[in-house]
Amino acid sequence: MKIELFTLNGSFAHSSLAIRCLKTALTDAGFSSVHCTEGTLRDRTEALLAELVEANADLYSFSCYIWNVTAILSLARDLKTVHPKATVVLGGPEVSFDTERFTALDFVNTVITGEGEEAIVTVANAVREGKALPPVLHGTPDRGFAARGIHYEKSAPVPSLVYYEGSRGCPFSCTFCLSSAEEGVRAKSAEKVLLDLLEFESFEGPITVKLVDRTFNFDRERAKKIWRGLLFPAYTKCYHFEIAAHLLDEEAFEILGKFPAGKVRLEIGLQSTNEKTLDAVCRHAGTAATLAAAARLKAMGSCHVHLDLIAGLPFEDYRTFAASFDAAYPVCDVLQLGFLKLLHGTALRRDAEKYGIRASQAPPYTVLETPWLSFAELHRLHGISDILDRLCEKGRFVHTLHFILPHSPSFFTFFEGILDYLKSEGDKSVQQLSQRALFSVVWNYGKTLVPQDLHDEFRRHLFADFSAVETRRPPKFL
Repeated sequence: MKIELFTLNGSFAHSSLAIRCLKTALTDAGFSSVHCTEGTLRDRTEALLAELVEANADLYSFSCYIWNVTAILSLARDLKTVHPKATVVLGGPEVSFDTERFTALDFVNTVITGEGEEAIVTVANAVREGKALPPVLHGTPDRGFAARGIHYEKSAPVPSLVYYEGSRGCPFSCTFCLSSAEEGVRAKSAEKVLLDLLEFESFEGPITVKLVDRTFNFDRERAKKIWRGLLFPAYTKCYHFEIAAHLLDEEAFEILGKFPAGKVRLEIGLQSTNEKTLDAVCRHAGTAATLAAAARLKAMGSCHVHLDLIAGLPFEDYRTFAASFDAAYPVCDVLQLGFLKLLHGTALRRDAEKYGIRASQAPPYTVLETPWLSFAELHRLHGISDILDRLCEKGRFVHTLHFILPHSPSFFTFFEGILDYLKSEGDKSVQQLSQRALFSVVWNYGKTLVPQDLHDEFRRHLFADFSAVETRRPPKFL
């Protein structure tokens, strides 16, 4: 019996932990012919379909997320047309809620909701024995989770970014997040996590290991034990953790301060500094404590600090979002602006009508307008987000921004001003600009902020940044 596990990733830099988890469970259950296939959203559909058909599997399992479900359904439909005897199974967070959207599809044999390890084994056994499958199979918590390893095989190509799962669930109940639909947290021991992470040392090259735990430091002592272990020279990779900054204590700061720069990345979900907004989405982390912890971590210089904001939450208007931006920008190395997604299964989706929040009906269900943010304002924030990404990506304008931002009324106003400048020049998208053209935009806009007698100094900072990323001759103004 042949089993094909398939998903589509956002890019070649990503890999799927989910299908690897399913393969481990199936292999442990005695299924020997299990194959994982990963494509990207940029791959040609015909080529992906040909690969699936060529596999000639008895069972095809598709892992579905908001970013890939539309493309996957199209592939699954065409696969069933060409290979009608195959069993097609859908799983993943996107199909785990409001499942009638998928059980009604004539090319889908069954939908697995929730955790898939034990459920996929049940499905595989049923297919092998010729038994009928129910339209929906509700996955149960994987009893083998605490003992499972890293799931990546040394014999297979490994991308530069790999994922590791040390715990499942989240202690918090943020209404916009699917983790709030789960109860409790199940975690591997600190000793098990350190043994697992040591396995990545057998993989060559620089690798970032991203721990997908929703709140890595939910257990302070466990988190500190793992961080202490990673201080040993045997651990050479880069490790990315999603943390609740307000849970850090003095001992945690002391441990984190000992890491060499570049070894640890910390992602912190600030989301907003508007207390009314945070109360509405049941996020009670403590804004002041989170900002203070982020500032302290950044000042230490040992950890790369990444902060997240979400636009479109209840009671967040353009002015308060700008205030959140201004509070977050100086206390992190990277600020990411996200946009609310009304995910199936979340409390906020159920309450969207009450709040008057309107979102796209198609995945990824991005907010379109709220009573506090118009469509035009959200579109404007998307533009500012694009500019933030281009200017701050990989420290591309680090010298220039350090020099120029004190001359702007606020951090938010600076990036907003770049957006307005681009529109005045013909409403160009910053994503369509070449790197060379982007330096010209920063120079031309920056001159409106920086006093005339500092233009030469401004030019020197811009030249330093240009020289760091370009080998070609600089533009004439430099």
